[in-house]
Amino acid sequence: MSTPLAPARPTRLSLALRDSSTMLRRNLLHVRRYPSLTLNLLLSPIMLLLLFVYIFGDTMSAGIAGGGGGRSEYLAYLFPGILMLTIGGTTIGSAVSVSMDMNEGIIARFRTMAIHRGSVLVGHVVGSVIQCAMSVALVGAVAVAIGFRSTDATAVEWILAFALVVLMSLALTWIAVGMGLSSPNAEAASNNAMPLMILPLLSSAFVPVDAMPGWFRPFAEYQPFTPAIETLRGLLLGTGIGHNGWLAVVWCVGLAALGYLWSKSLFDRDPK
Repeated sequence: MSTPLAPARPTRLSLALRDSSTMLRRNLLHVRRYPSLTLNLLLSPIMLLLLFVYIFGDTMSAGIAGGGGGRSEYLAYLFPGILMLTIGGTTIGSAVSVSMDMNEGIIARFRTMAIHRGSVLVGHVVGSVIQCAMSVALVGAVAVAIGFRSTDATAVEWILAFALVVLMSLALTWIAVGMGLSSPNAEAASNNAMPLMILPLLSSAFVPVDAMPGWFRPFAEYQPFTPAIETLRGLLLGTGIGHNGWLAVVWCVGLAALGYLWSKSLFDRDPK
């Protein structure tokens, strides 16, 4: 008489995926129940988009390469930078959320449970990337509603643009997670992560780098947001990308690796 086969034990990978998906659902439920933080961070890029297009659009368009297309021309130039600003602002919510988890004791409780250790951070990161994609889609809808059109972009270029948005979201989220883990409270986490929203303002998002003062130009040119914005602008508008494409990828991969190692180091420390 044959003995029944024992059920296969779940592998370490399957357990990690199961626990990470559980933590992802937890974070998405938090966003649905407490949407005020995400909405507040999302309003800033939308307000800047409307302000610069309708108040400064004609003047800014005339000053960019002698353009005379008015608001519509400046909207096309501005839109990629606003998308990067949206990503930077959305990831601030991740820093605040991680800091709240660390200081409210839920992380200490998770440490005592039989769950994959890294699933807590993975849930935050994947949830934030999903929020970034949704925020970018909402800002994109506003831009289309006020006149943005990308007639020169092919299907492949749209896919590459989406991939760049996801990669930048992933990189900035890991940095934001590290900022949240290193902050003593949610307010400090929000302040520490603020450069993620300020740096796009100091890039080529609003004006070309060539139009900036000479003393400021190197900073704007060699920070991570400028090559990402120029790459996205080239993909959506059919302009030249040059070396900005690989620079954007290098920045994203480097920031993601740095943020991951930093976050893992902080999270693996024994609680005091």
